[in-house]
Amino acid sequence: MAARDTQRARVYDAEGLVRRMFERADEHGVRTVDLHGSQITLPIERRFASVESVQRYANRVLALNWIRAQWDRASTPLTVRERGGTTAAHYESERAVLAVPLHARGTAWALRELVILHELAHHLEPAGAELAPHGPEFCSRYLDLVDGVIGPEAALLLRTTMLGCGVRFG
Repeated sequence: MAARDTQRARVYDAEGLVRRMFERADEHGVRTVDLHGSQITLPIERRFASVESVQRYANRVLALNWIRAQWDRASTPLTVRERGGTTAAHYESERAVLAVPLHARGTAWALRELVILHELAHHLEPAGAELAPHGPEFCSRYLDLVDGVIGPEAALLLRTTMLGCGVRFG
């Protein structure tokens, strides 16, 4: 049985803030943001058009040498499927399935890189681990993925926002 997921709401709050910053950067074409007195330029966050494009992306990320070297579960095949409903993406560990809603409230909000990397961080959890789903270990894994795949600026923004929301890393 997994440990109690005490950080879930804080992780989701931080992610929501970061996603909105990326959305504003896309809407206004201004990628430079002020982060605690420092100017950083947000990288482009990939968006996806279909379950198939998410599957190709997930396969490419899991095939990266540095990811395979760091996490044994990267070699475990992952299946991406459409999720019924419109609430959230989720990962089904017992079957190694990433489920994404295609449209929610008129948008394809889950078909974006930050959401997919979040779910891949769940997939990469060591087999048999009894960790909280959004615990410190998950958050560190997620940040490592964001840093190595999207870029260090995105990871800095996410880490700072998570810390501001009271998230712990480990």
